[in-house]
Amino acid sequence: MRARTAIYIAAGIGVLGLVVLAFRPTPTPVETALVQIGPLQVTTEEQGETRTHDRFVVAAPVSGRLLRVLLRDGDTVTVNQAVATLAPVPLSAVERDELTARVASAEAIQRGAEAQLSHAIEDLAQAQRESTRLKELFSRALVSSQQLEQALNTSTTLEKEVAAARYRAKSAEADVRGARAGLSDGRPHAAGATITIRAPTSGRVLRVLEPSERVVTAGTPVLVIGDLQHLEVMMEMLSSEAVKVSAGMPAALEGWGGEQPLNARVRLVEPYAFTKVSALGVEEKRTRVILDFVDSPVPLGDGYRVTGRIVIWSAPRVLKVPVAALFRCGSEWCVFVVDGGRARRRGVRIAHRNAVEAEVVSGLQENQRIVRHPPNELGDNSRVSPQA
Repeated sequence: MRARTAIYIAAGIGVLGLVVLAFRPTPTPVETALVQIGPLQVTTEEQGETRTHDRFVVAAPVSGRLLRVLLRDGDTVTVNQAVATLAPVPLSAVERDELTARVASAEAIQRGAEAQLSHAIEDLAQAQRESTRLKELFSRALVSSQQLEQALNTSTTLEKEVAAARYRAKSAEADVRGARAGLSDGRPHAAGATITIRAPTSGRVLRVLEPSERVVTAGTPVLVIGDLQHLEVMMEMLSSEAVKVSAGMPAALEGWGGEQPLNARVRLVEPYAFTKVSALGVEEKRTRVILDFVDSPVPLGDGYRVTGRIVIWSAPRVLKVPVAALFRCGSEWCVFVVDGGRARRRGVRIAHRNAVEAEVVSGLQENQRIVRHPPNELGDNSRVSPQA
């Protein structure tokens, strides 16, 4: 009798165990990742386009009949080369006075550009002398490396300013020649007299705006000349993003057609914003950010599209987690830490972040395993089954 009772009890316990196992909740399969220490970069990305640093629009100096332009887009020209021919109409006394005033204005602008060039050259010479002194002091450990780097960066920046000032002086000189062209041949003109329009600088023809023979007014653009060896990148960024960018920040140019990104550096964040309507009809405030190439932009031309990625913050070693593991719990950020086959909810503080990773200030330790893309049904202390 006792043996039979023991058998019944054992059978009941077995059935009860099977029922418990049958109704036991199955672990939730989750994707996991490790908390790691490594480099982190915060970037801002925007579409941009290349353009020549200094482009020259060659225009008709006077009204008249423009003869057919024989140059084509992409042709190479040299300074003072004849690029177009114009048969002007006789000038009235009023027009002659206007041209005289235009010549005086162009000459004044030229003198101002030459004065700016001279000032830029003086600043560069002073910066180079300062760099030389700091190099000597640095070799004797009397100044910090940061002071030396700032002096060298100032010299590099002023070299570019000198180059830009030279181009402005050339442009002003070309404007003077263009303004004088209307008064240089003893108006009124004899029958068949013509004016030769010449290239203000060496470069390539970016675009012929008036290829056919036609009557034009004074100031009508004829063609555009630029130096494709001196390109820059112009990006129109939201003003809320542009405030995070400053001159000297490194950048990478992608989506230009090559396999490897091109290195660039921010030269200027323009100090004014303009309103632009987006494709969705939303008015946006945008600011132009100008980048200089560090790598050679040989394969690129004027107006080519690129994607600029500016590094606004970086660190070589930070504790970081995937952004996909973060979720909001009240007013703070949380993650699920896998511990003993269960998901433990843990509050964390984060600092810098990008689209993929975030810096963790507190709440986690290196090599802890966390849940990526936590499902909605996952709760604190839930059983989980990590998946590959």
